[in-house]
Amino acid sequence: MSTKTNTENNVAHEYPYNGSSTQVEVKIKLTADKIEKIDAICRSFGNDPGELINVLHETQSEFGYLPAEVQDVIAQNLRIPVAQVYGVVSFYSFFTMTPKGEHPISICLGTACYVRGSEKILEEFKKELNIEVGETTPDGKFSINCLRCVGACGLAPVVMVGERVFGRVSPESVKQIIGEYKD
Repeated sequence: MSTKTNTENNVAHEYPYNGSSTQVEVKIKLTADKIEKIDAICRSFGNDPGELINVLHETQSEFGYLPAEVQDVIAQNLRIPVAQVYGVVSFYSFFTMTPKGEHPISICLGTACYVRGSEKILEEFKKELNIEVGETTPDGKFSINCLRCVGACGLAPVVMVGERVFGRVSPESVKQIIGEYKD
């Protein structure tokens, strides 16, 4: 049972911890409804520390990423150290602490894709979007990251935009791929 109060754009959130009450002040603008959503996700897994990865998956699915402030709320709900939550988030490449674009672009750099020119494709995406790997365009539409293998080696080189796979991509086809998602 937690209480929430709004204090000048910061949200104070009280959690029971080992029989005592601990108050956490969240520094980014997490609204009370966002904190309640995190609380609900944690409750759906019984606030069980053993369910940390499932809680992180569902929370990232809801918010798109896992900033430190979200990790703090999860740690308090599961009654585990924030360092443990951060350790899992930073260990698994699936989790991200920075927001991804509306259309995340993933370039495969696995062996088959790499020997067929995925490095040139990556450079073309960076040039066309004017961002680096790990960054998001100012309009929030696109972000770029790299993968080791998507399991479509026969289609190498491969690029994914969201869940959609593009095979046999060439540097010349990069503009067309981006164009499909511009509007």
